[in-house]
Amino acid sequence: WALHLKNVTISLSGQYECSFATYPYGTKAAKIQLIVKAEEEQHYVKAVWLNQTLEIPCLEDTASENLSNYPLKWLLEENGTKEELVTKEPSSPAVYRNGSMLFGQRIHLGLNNALKIFPTKIKDDGKVFSCHVVSHPERVQKSSTTVRVFGK
Repeated sequence: WALHLKNVTISLSGQYECSFATYPYGTKAAKIQLIVKAEEEQHYVKAVWLNQTLEIPCLEDTASENLSNYPLKWLLEENGTKEELVTKEPSSPAVYRNGSMLFGQRIHLGLNNALKIFPTKIKDDGKVFSCHVVSHPERVQKSSTTVRVFGK
């Protein structure tokens, strides 16, 4: 006996019960609690040498060709604020938000939706970059990476 749910949304969260009659023992039942999460988050730390190219994958365990079908954005998270760096809609070129004086022309979106920063600088140390992919109107996959810059 199995319950199959399609097009799962947050509203399907709750307790489910399966019960059936058995002879001669009576009714048997089992309950399960389903929690549907709207956002998945993975966190990584990436080390890079000063003045080198830093490449941060968007979602490390997802094939890059799958990401091209969904809108995504790269953000810089710092001191409780989020600054949008790059947005990408399916079948459209990336849009860069170069209002950031810190990054200006140093950021680029790679073919695999990775964020590329060149050259890395000391002030990049400790920065947290996050990639958000909206794979369903109610589901966001998020990967955040803290950068550690090392001098030679």
